[in-house]
Formats: sequence, structure tokens, C-alpha cells
Amino acid sequence: MFIGFTKMEHMWARHSNPKSGWSRMAAGFVAVGALYHRQWKLLGLTLLFLIINPVLFREPSEELDDWMYKVVRAEERWTNDGHRLIGLGYPQILNTVSIPIGLYGLYAAYKRKPVSTLVFTLASQGLNQWCLKEIIEYYEEVDSQ
Repeated sequence: MFIGFTKMEHMWARHSNPKSGWSRMAAGFVAVGALYHRQWKLLGLTLLFLIINPVLFREPSEELDDWMYKVVRAEERWTNDGHRLIGLGYPQILNTVSIPIGLYGLYAAYKRKPVSTLVFTLASQGLNQWCLKEIIEYYEEVDSQ
């Protein structure tokens, strides 16, 4: 168990590099575009990148004032404190709702419905980022007390 925790801690540290989070977000949009345009090789490579992304980048040498850095560190604290990122409570419900919306965005991309692809993909990403913003604000409030 200790070895697994150390590996998980290392993964979070590397994933907190803003390049990891921002490239992951961009890769999600690339995956939708690849699906829409039937570029299967690009889709496969993008999915592979998303899987290995959390360990590709170096751990930042210092605490950063970057929103994506704060997102990853807040996610880490949230899950370490026993909270789930998906659920019916607030703010997890935002992530929960983003899943079927995002899946419909993927379906719309597969069916080549450009407006639905764009609207549902952006809505899903927006809900996810809203949830993460709420988690960051929660810890900023906790830390200020």
C-alpha cells in the first residue's frame, strides 16, 4: 500500500505541471475533432497521450500561480480528503452531469453534427471546469481560516 501511495503522490506531483493539465485539455478537443473527421490514427495517438499524460511532465520546482496547477493540487487534496470527483453532492454534480453531456458530444462528433458537437463538448468542459473552480475555492477558503 505504501508503494502505491508513493507512486500516486509522484503522479500527482508530475501532473501538477501546468503543461500536463493544459495539454490534456487541448488533447480532449483534438480527440473530438479526430472522431468527427474519422482520423482514427490521430484519435488513437491522442487517447494514448491522455493515458500517459500525468507522468510525462516534470514536477514543478516550486508552487505556481497557475490556474491548472491549482486545479490539480485541489483535485489531489479533494480525493485525499475522501471526497469523490463524481457524485450527487455539490460541486461533484457538475462533473456528474458533464459526463452524459460529453458523451453526447462524442456521439454528435461521430454523427458529424457540427453544432451539437461544439455545443455539447464545450458544455461538458465548462461544467467540469466549474466543478474544479468550486473545489479550488473550497480549499482557498479552508486555508484562509
